[in-house]
Amino acid sequence: MSLTNRREDLLIAVALTEFLVHYEQADPKLAEQAWQLATDRLLEYDVEPCEAVDTLEIG
Repeated sequence: MSLTNRREDLLIAVALTEFLVHYEQADPKLAEQAWQLATDRLLEYDVEPCEAVDTLEIG
């Protein structure tokens, strides 16, 4: 199964958000950069962070 660019970008955004959650206290600056990258990808497809997993139908 080949991933579409949209699906791939949304999966990356979800992974970056997970990174943020797990590393926010250990490295706040890096976590903030991960969050910025995630939101950039979500904005490109007009998807809210809370909708990303539902949009991917993986949760």
